[in-house]
Amino acid sequence: MNKQTISLFLLFLFVAWNPLFSQESQEIASTEKITALFKDQSILPLRMSFSNKEMKRNTNDSTYLLSRVYFENDGIWDSIEVKIRARGNFRREHCYFPPLKVKIKKAVAKGTLFKGNKELKVVVPCFTSKNTFDNIVKEYMAYKMYELISPYHYKTRMATIDLTELRGSKSKTHQLKAFLIEDLDKVADRHNAKKMKRSVHPLQQDDVCSVQNDFFQYMIGNTDFSVAYQHNEKLIFTSDNKTMPIPYDFDMSGLVDASYSVVSQVQNETLTIEEVTDRLYRGFKRDEQVYQMVRKQFLDNEQKIYAVMEGLQDDFDNPKEYDIAKSFIGDFFKVMKNDSKFSNEILKKARTK
Repeated sequence: MNKQTISLFLLFLFVAWNPLFSQESQEIASTEKITALFKDQSILPLRMSFSNKEMKRNTNDSTYLLSRVYFENDGIWDSIEVKIRARGNFRREHCYFPPLKVKIKKAVAKGTLFKGNKELKVVVPCFTSKNTFDNIVKEYMAYKMYELISPYHYKTRMATIDLTELRGSKSKTHQLKAFLIEDLDKVADRHNAKKMKRSVHPLQQDDVCSVQNDFFQYMIGNTDFSVAYQHNEKLIFTSDNKTMPIPYDFDMSGLVDASYSVVSQVQNETLTIEEVTDRLYRGFKRDEQVYQMVRKQFLDNEQKIYAVMEGLQDDFDNPKEYDIAKSFIGDFFKVMKNDSKFSNEILKKARTK
């Protein structure tokens, strides 16, 4: 048996037995740990009210506003008391609406749709203009595509929000597209893992999960992340002593291509691209066998990724935005399918420091 045959045999065994490639079995095993809020994937109608000005000026990591969230469940409206704050420094400064962090007391959530969710993120449009709402759909789409790639992901759910913006004696109502993101605690719990706060060098993180993450970020054209500094990435430590990266916040990606997006410079590092729609591979150099295994996984899931996109097509206000998004992902698969492009754009671009 020659060296090439042995390598192919080992590759087959790895793909067949590695649990990261047994996505379906892992999802079935952890379904019971998904809260009712995220098991239901229908669009969730919500109502909220707050002063947007006060939200941006007077909330931070430890300061919240007291509010209520009204929600419709099985045709019946109910409400719970919550604490909310703005999150995201860039969008707090540049957007009309900042994304939100919501805290819910356990006793308040008990017996409601929100049971088991102590904290949530709410992603809302940056601006009031309806022509920016498709950005929400595209970012949500990215989360759903990553669910196909790695079992280590956040659960999300689309929502609509009737937001009453309080302005002193006056108020204004906005109808917004939005989506909810579960807390990291829920992700860790599903995998019997623990959250990690300390930094871990990317090369000390799980090889396969890291390359899955890096290929995904390249696919959506995102450079606004750092697994080393946990910028738009979180880490969990599993019971089998592996560190797994979990990405979030994809609004600066080329897939979303938001009007406010800029090429990110994490830790003041200057990148070689000028537009967010220009792809740049940001992963660290690893064994080529791992690259080829993950490459095969993406190619095997190509039609499922397109199916995720097609399932959200009707949620777009502007059909052209959907077409652009689909074409953008199509360009990624052209790289995946071409040995020369794959080598030049990924293998040779992998970082060594």
